[in-house]
Amino acid sequence: ETNVLWKKPIGGYGHATPIVWGDQVFLLTAVKSEANEPSESSNSGRGLGEPAPDSPVDYKVLAFDRHTGDLVWEKVAAHEVPHEGTHRTGSFASASPVTDGELLFAFFGSRGIFAYDLEGNLKWSKDLGDMTIKRGFGEGSSPALHGNSLVINWDHEGDSFIIVLDKRTGEEKWRRPRDEKTSWSTPRVVDVNGRPQVVVNATNRVRSYDLETGEEIWECTGMTDNVIPTPVAVKDRIYLTSGFRGSLMVAVNLSTAKGDVTGSDSVDWEISRDTPYVPSPLLYDGKLYYHKRNDNILYSVDAETGEVVYGPERLDDIRDVYASPVAADGKVYLTGRNGVFYVVSAGAPFQVLAKNQLDDEFSASPAIVGDDLYLRGRNHLYCISDK
Repeated sequence: ETNVLWKKPIGGYGHATPIVWGDQVFLLTAVKSEANEPSESSNSGRGLGEPAPDSPVDYKVLAFDRHTGDLVWEKVAAHEVPHEGTHRTGSFASASPVTDGELLFAFFGSRGIFAYDLEGNLKWSKDLGDMTIKRGFGEGSSPALHGNSLVINWDHEGDSFIIVLDKRTGEEKWRRPRDEKTSWSTPRVVDVNGRPQVVVNATNRVRSYDLETGEEIWECTGMTDNVIPTPVAVKDRIYLTSGFRGSLMVAVNLSTAKGDVTGSDSVDWEISRDTPYVPSPLLYDGKLYYHKRNDNILYSVDAETGEVVYGPERLDDIRDVYASPVAADGKVYLTGRNGVFYVVSAGAPFQVLAKNQLDDEFSASPAIVGDDLYLRGRNHLYCISDK
């Protein structure tokens, strides 16, 4: 009960992170038939979140008042039977929405991309086809927005590509084929000397494209299998990582990166152990913070040199981590799927400031606005505040 400003039921299931603009919190969820839903221990071959055959799903966009938690509006973007399922711990609403204050973009992968105004009026939608995801693990890459360009990573077991749409109309600006298998990483747009680049993390190769033309600017060695973490960047450096069946984190100097930079001076440093699998790293005040795989083990390294600041540090009560770390006001917030949250001080030495628990399951990353912390649980959306 302490500092829970409000707690509101969501309905359905999803891993999409809540996003905030003005007085509204936007969230995506997938609501399916309760009948014949497999349990987590089911041996049916379907994963948790995957409906029984011919069971339709409502793919919903929700808007809440961020001060009261009241539902302002909700829209059903699509009502369809999924063509394939999800991982046992996955969801049909894993891609997070994105907005620039004019339009809100809800991406449901094979169901399509939907553009709404902030009052919930549909402006356009576009169907990009059906993905075939490795082992039916489900879809999860979120769109990236920069200026009038909406970037979508479509890496799967079929014909992979990256596509850029005009955010105002949904018209295709450019598309490039990609020699990649399934990934779940969200593209990162970075401005390099006034020239926006979009960098996509993947298994075969990491690639950077000119945002306006689609021209490939640089590439480097790929990551491990099942690439999920989103790249993070500051000034002229970008950090790329993954951690399934191997470990790799690479810092690339964007000011000099051209062509194949593998093993070149444009790679400032590498780390080859204990890197994250699902959660993205946090870049805050010159330090990187990240979990070992999905574990309750935390590391911090110097973003300039890659030298270890601290770690491995064990977060005893956390069990399994999907949410990415976030930070504010000199504090780093860490989320366990079992509802245990740690607050640690930024920088060295490692110091636990607080530990809290909510009776819910948390796979989505927290969102921070001012003094408010927004948490998307399996069953509820929470606002944590001292107001």
